[in-house]
Amino acid sequence: MTNTPKYKFLDRDHPFFGKTWVRVVTVALPAGMAALEFALSSPGFGILFAAAAAWALWELFLRA
Repeated sequence: MTNTPKYKFLDRDHPFFGKTWVRVVTVALPAGMAALEFALSSPGFGILFAAAAAWALWELFLRA
């Protein structure tokens, strides 16, 4: 049995997310898409994008 590292989709320790503005954009884009989808009367996609934004916010800013 090999001990392979576990990769995460949003890994706050990855060098890509080292800059604050990258983290903010990663949260803001799906949040903006959620607002657009709700404004265009598409609540299904709005919920999906809102969930993606909430997950990114949790993983990149709020998780201890």
